[in-house]
Amino acid sequence: MKIKYFIYTVLIVGFGAFITYRIIENKSESNEGKDKSAKGKAARVSGIVLKTQNFDNILSLSGSIEANEQVEIRSEVSGIVESINFQEGSLVTKGQLLFKVNDLELRAQLSQANTKESLASENERRAKLLLQKEAISQEEYDVARAEHASTKAQSQLIKAQIAKTAVRAPFSGKIGLRTISVGTYITPAVLVAKLVNIGKLKITFSIPEKYANQIKNNTNLSFSVAGSSEKYTAQVYAIEPAVEISTRTLQLRAIADNKNGKLLPGTFANVELPLDIIQDAIVVPSQAVIPVQNGKKVFISEFGKAKEIMVETATRTDASLLVLSGLKAGDTLITTGVMSLKNEAPVKVTVQ
Repeated sequence: MKIKYFIYTVLIVGFGAFITYRIIENKSESNEGKDKSAKGKAARVSGIVLKTQNFDNILSLSGSIEANEQVEIRSEVSGIVESINFQEGSLVTKGQLLFKVNDLELRAQLSQANTKESLASENERRAKLLLQKEAISQEEYDVARAEHASTKAQSQLIKAQIAKTAVRAPFSGKIGLRTISVGTYITPAVLVAKLVNIGKLKITFSIPEKYANQIKNNTNLSFSVAGSSEKYTAQVYAIEPAVEISTRTLQLRAIADNKNGKLLPGTFANVELPLDIIQDAIVVPSQAVIPVQNGKKVFISEFGKAKEIMVETATRTDASLLVLSGLKAGDTLITTGVMSLKNEAPVKVTVQ
């Protein structure tokens, strides 16, 4: 009886194991079929057939707008401010009196120096007559002449100090906010105001060293500033003679008219600098280029499969990139779905 039950149990367990094995095998075969089907299915993508074209190579750069001339107005002498002759934020002309420092003490010193100079001049005249009569030696006459020269120099020095009490504009421009009032005791360390010439403005910017040989003086460029869609023009007038080692860039400076006063020094400029026009250039859409660790890559379609190509690029515009190497005219460049593609993956390209 026990043997009978044992046989029944073995048969039931074996039958259950067989059923389980068949279920697993059926699932495995089903998955393999799906994988083969998926592998054989080509990805639908868009692409373009590359053609050569002329490329207007324009560098987009950031620059800084500076005043054509800018200076801090200070007094060269110490004293009490006697008068202020400018309005804050107004335009001043070259040579215009800006403020005056009291010079009463200096004028008194000048009067004293003039008296000494007159006396020394008379002494020299008398000594010269006596020398002609051989009544005094040449040495005595030289002493009198030196005394006259010394007193004359002293008078000139005081006159120069008096002239410095009247501070005038070194060039025409707009003067800023003043920091003094009438009656202020001023020294050369005190900043009175800033004078800026904004009739013309300088735009300073840097370009990568590989473009250095394409830039010359008198190159025209355009630029814009934040908050405005208006385009302004400028002209390169100065180029640094050497590349900056730390950044591998070359600094340039351009000049722009600002007669209407719309542009302000200190603001940033978005510079568009034209370079040489490149003939037979290969230009690709930006979305087709994938940045990778060792450069940039694209996918082309070749014999129904995606082929990975490493490319070297240069100038970038809003929607395209200039390709220097890796692609040629006639290649079918894949432009969509590139992030999910793999090398040798089957693709079906819709050429746009």
